[in-house]
Amino acid sequence: MRLIFMGTPDFSVPALNALHETGHDICAVYTRPPAKKGRGMSETLSPVHECADVLGLDVLTPKNFKSPETVATFASHQAECRLYAPACQKRARYERDIIPSS
Repeated sequence: MRLIFMGTPDFSVPALNALHETGHDICAVYTRPPAKKGRGMSETLSPVHECADVLGLDVLTPKNFKSPETVATFASHQAECRLYAPACQKRARYERDIIPSS
């Protein structure tokens, strides 16, 4: 199944790994943009971002889901399903319209 994975925290990583191991076509992984942390304010990737990089998946980190570019990119994936584990940002209206809920 062709799907989009959306998540950020560490407890989302096992779900991403399981989907990848079972052969699903994960066409995109959406997660929050890297956050600045620590005294040096170095950018830190989310756990889902790190996992997706290891798995060789495309990672997208839009600042919001309202820009026309983000809408077009999301639609271009032509995914059959989206999985939130949990979602990295509020679901945008266009996202609900592009992939109908079952």
